[in-house]
Amino acid sequence: MKTQLTQLYAREPLSRQTAYETLSRIGNGAADDLEIAAVVSAINMRPAVLSEIQGFRDAMLELAHPIDLRGMKTIDIVGTGGDGKNTFNISTLSSVVVAGAGYKVTKHGSYGVSSSVGSSDVLIALGYEFTNDEDTLLGTLDRAGICFFHAPLFHPAMKNVAPVRRALKVRSFFNLLGPLLNPAKPKYQLFGTYNLEVSRLYDYILQDQLEREYNIVHALDGYDEISLTGAASVRSRERQRLLQPVDFGVEQLTPQSLHGGETAAEGKAIFLAVLEGNATPAQRNVVCANAGLAIHTVKPSQSLEDCVAEAAASLDSGEALGVLRKLVA
Repeated sequence: MKTQLTQLYAREPLSRQTAYETLSRIGNGAADDLEIAAVVSAINMRPAVLSEIQGFRDAMLELAHPIDLRGMKTIDIVGTGGDGKNTFNISTLSSVVVAGAGYKVTKHGSYGVSSSVGSSDVLIALGYEFTNDEDTLLGTLDRAGICFFHAPLFHPAMKNVAPVRRALKVRSFFNLLGPLLNPAKPKYQLFGTYNLEVSRLYDYILQDQLEREYNIVHALDGYDEISLTGAASVRSRERQRLLQPVDFGVEQLTPQSLHGGETAAEGKAIFLAVLEGNATPAQRNVVCANAGLAIHTVKPSQSLEDCVAEAAASLDSGEALGVLRKLVA
């Protein structure tokens, strides 16, 4: 690890192979907490490098617990986190809404790192039990239209990193890696990123994966999702565009209207309020916008407003709430 650290401290990028070897060493428990913290800190001090992220991703996927979807086409809605905005669980709610609209969802996520309540935190509060058993997950996917991949169960390498991430309490390249590590490798993905540079990096990585369709989102005021607080950059393999709240058929929101709870119990209350029809207009609109863009990722020929309308119908009909009930049953 000394050679890699010397290279990183000299601000020299690691090759894909060296990055792979570095994270393999960390994942296999051969690096101590100080070495892990040193790697994280050194990489945090400069922009992410394509070869490093590719190598880190290679190592993480090699070490991951695999899931075979047996040809099923699913979508994942996932953000890097690390935007420091402490919003409520928009991507997880959007996933439930998309499932309620009839699309299969394989959601990948974990505990909150830079925000108070992550997707795993709120699902625990709602009564969902995590597993990495393939048959159980596929059964849930068939019954509820959605299943959840709790990252620590699928990426055992992360157990060596988790204490350092909790201690540092800052975003790191692990935030950046997370959305790229869905063990099911779904056909469709809606990614959220905390800055435009990461959006470009994701685009480079995904361009060659022709079996996947994706949209990569970054709200220009810093959110790693469609926030409706202003314009958002959206990239796909075919094009790049700037979307405004009006493109989703709604008015611009204030940042305060998206604030999440400070505890899992508060996050659960907002989650249920949205699904039960008791949310604020801002909460409802931002969930429908993200769910609508996810549906648009699956059906790019359908207008964005029609896709948002599908998401709204999932909420209004109670289908989304029904998905949650089946998920936690």
